[in-house]
Amino acid sequence: MVKKKSKYVCQQCGFEALRWLGKCPECGEWNSLVEEVERTVPAKSGTKISAKPQSLPEIENLAVERVDLGMSELNRVLGGGLVSGSIILLTGDPGIGKSTLLLQAANHVALSGGRVLYISGEESAQQIKMRASRLFLQSENLFIWSETDLELIQQEIEELKPSLVIVDSIQTVFCSELTSTLGSIGQIKEATGRLATLSKSLNVPSIIVGHVTKEGSIAGPRVLEHMVDAVLYFEGERHHQYRILRSIKNRFGSTFELGVFEMQNEGLVEVANPSQAFLAERPVASPGSVVVASIEGTRPLLVEIQALVSHSNFGQPRRMATGADYNRVNLLMAVLEKRVGLNLNQQDAYVNIVGGIKIQEPALDLAIAMALASSLKNRPCLPHLVVMGEVGLTGEIRSIPFVGKRLQEAKKLGFSHCMIPKGSMTGSAMPPKKELEVIEVKTLKEALEIALV
Repeated sequence: MVKKKSKYVCQQCGFEALRWLGKCPECGEWNSLVEEVERTVPAKSGTKISAKPQSLPEIENLAVERVDLGMSELNRVLGGGLVSGSIILLTGDPGIGKSTLLLQAANHVALSGGRVLYISGEESAQQIKMRASRLFLQSENLFIWSETDLELIQQEIEELKPSLVIVDSIQTVFCSELTSTLGSIGQIKEATGRLATLSKSLNVPSIIVGHVTKEGSIAGPRVLEHMVDAVLYFEGERHHQYRILRSIKNRFGSTFELGVFEMQNEGLVEVANPSQAFLAERPVASPGSVVVASIEGTRPLLVEIQALVSHSNFGQPRRMATGADYNRVNLLMAVLEKRVGLNLNQQDAYVNIVGGIKIQEPALDLAIAMALASSLKNRPCLPHLVVMGEVGLTGEIRSIPFVGKRLQEAKKLGFSHCMIPKGSMTGSAMPPKKELEVIEVKTLKEALEIALV
């Protein structure tokens, strides 16, 4: 006998209630609770057969098979390729290029001899064909299917047995056994759970596309991120040509890994040397421009920090930060006033990381503070200088990790001077002075006195 159980679930935060409420007590949203009916089948009596526990040495260590997706940047973010039987969640803003990226990867797998099933619930097969023609993609092993019924999708995957399954997007897939609306939390959880079970039983990797909210976070319950093996976030500004692919969860590789792509007429093209691309149009000897060496995942990345400080014509000065943490910029301006003596309380300040990239690493502190001071005094920094370091509230420069990798990237791009926190490098890791002159500083005031020309 099938038992029915009804509950009300908030579509914003996932809060569950036994009765309908006009306002969600968890997130404060009005009219966000939707009724969901769960059908439960009582378990059959009898003895269950399951695998016995094994000690760790008894478990066989199997080699992990990975599928090459044809782009080294995408393979890098996934940890070397797509693991067989895994399920990946790809998310990002609308129009950022998620479908283009997946269609290019699917075409490469199909050309390599594997069969790919591309399921779209948002576009028709003709629309996807138009995009494929624009990207000059053509493969007989790439199967396009516009379908949203979960039962039919499961049946087709079992019959076709593809090498890769792509679902665009998971919010459009529905299960007829549930009475909740399309795109609700219950439907998303059920569809993701069944696809994950099917992928692991058939050893077929699957990539599902997820929507984002207006705040930029992944839509749906947070449990969705726990159900998948990896979570990739595709970001970038629509008016910039660069796109950043981040790994915020990966069970088979490094987390917080980063891949850089460039949007062109023929689709997404991977950027082999992102540091050189971000610094290609950097002005020389310009006040307010500073180069910083950051670390994204395991990759050293050189980016340009630009700051503009001008006198405010209003009672409340304006503060803006693009690509950097807004609160961190305000904190650094307070340190510059208190510890260095710069007058910024009547100045508008604008900070930008060039290229549309977003970086939250504390090693950017010294570069942001130096760019602000350089713009305020209208004095450029030393030419061919790269800076890095975290700034404390007392004005000290604190040590940062992976200094050796940062210095090697600066040397590779032809920089001659590098400013680092004092005592953060050992003698064996220091590069030869003839290749790169390393300047060690202890305080922010000392760094500004050395760097500003």
